[in-house]
Amino acid sequence: MPKLYDVLIVGAGPIGISCGIEAVKNKISHCIIEKGCLVNSIFNYPTNMTFFSTSDRLEIGDVPFVSHSDKPTRREALEYFRRVTNSWKLNVNTFETVNKIERHDGLFTVTTNKQKYLVKFVIIATGYYDNPNLLNVPGEELPKVKHYFDEAHPYVYKNVLVVGGGNSAVDVALETFRKGSEVTMVVKEKSLKEGVKYWVRPDIENRIKEGTIKAFFKSEILKIEEENVEIKTPDEIISLPNDFVFAMTGYHSDFNLLKSFGVSLTNDDQMIPIYNADTLESNIKNLFLAGVVLCGMETSKWFIENSRDHALKIFEVIKKR
Repeated sequence: MPKLYDVLIVGAGPIGISCGIEAVKNKISHCIIEKGCLVNSIFNYPTNMTFFSTSDRLEIGDVPFVSHSDKPTRREALEYFRRVTNSWKLNVNTFETVNKIERHDGLFTVTTNKQKYLVKFVIIATGYYDNPNLLNVPGEELPKVKHYFDEAHPYVYKNVLVVGGGNSAVDVALETFRKGSEVTMVVKEKSLKEGVKYWVRPDIENRIKEGTIKAFFKSEILKIEEENVEIKTPDEIISLPNDFVFAMTGYHSDFNLLKSFGVSLTNDDQMIPIYNADTLESNIKNLFLAGVVLCGMETSKWFIENSRDHALKIFEVIKKR
């Protein structure tokens, strides 16, 4: 027999947790399904990462977020969201994957790799961090090509190439450089992105200016080989010795998963889900979208601190129905 709940939430990130909190507040039965661990995206952030936002901008559920400095670390965030989940006694099933969502007679049947659920409302809060934007060049499948960064130590004394001009790329370049890697950056645009953290920008710009970190702007990778990388610059095509490539080219929602659930997307390169901006209800009645899953390819539009109110919007509708 399927398990019965009023609301099923797909994704146990900060916004999925926020939705669970609203369910508890309103005495609405809920279950949160997460294919990885609790706040899986944050867990997979670089080990020594510090958030751009201050801790108070990340708070949810009226639980204070106390950190050692204004900007919390990954480790502090993991501890905080565990504490929030425990404080609100949220019903979370981790390491369980939603495979199918079907709607019949006003109810949803949600099928996972472990069991089935029968629910009145579904909230999709899956984020986008699991799906990197690929370079789509020969050799990208090589083990030395990475779309996520853990820590710098394994790459000491190695030739490291970093693709991208945003915060992730800059962090990887500086951390590996500080640990003794020979670092080269390849940036498609003519300069680093405007959103690079203000306290980091002078550091990376000075390293590039002095040449200790090499940077090729208005450039792109053409091919990745076992021991080299071929780069197209504005002036010529060059080949550099290389041990590791970090493609920090961003991430996107799982568009195929959304479409398999029946969610419509805009018919353009942005692939933005169709939803009501006031209620966050998708084109499917009683199926809502929350957090950065709303972004499509516009991944800078939504993030934790400006989507914490999504749960409030959604549950205003659920309470009335």
